[in-house]
Amino acid sequence: MRLTEFWAKMSDRFGSAYAESFAHDHVLAELGGVTVEAALARGDDAKVVWRAVCEQFDVPARER
Repeated sequence: MRLTEFWAKMSDRFGSAYAESFAHDHVLAELGGVTVEAALARGDDAKVVWRAVCEQFDVPARER
C-alpha cells in the first residue's frame, strides 16, 4: 500500500482533520506502543499500520 492510499483511507474513515490528529496523538498497542506517525517514520509498511488502525477501531472488512 502506498502512503497516498493509506492517507486516503484514513481521511475516508476519520475525516481529513481528525485523521492527521489521530495519526499524531493516538498510541496503538498493535504498533508496539507508538503513534501512526512514529510507525510510518520508522519505516513500518503502510499496510501493516492500516491493519493496526482497523483492528483498533473495528473497521468493517469492506473498508479495509
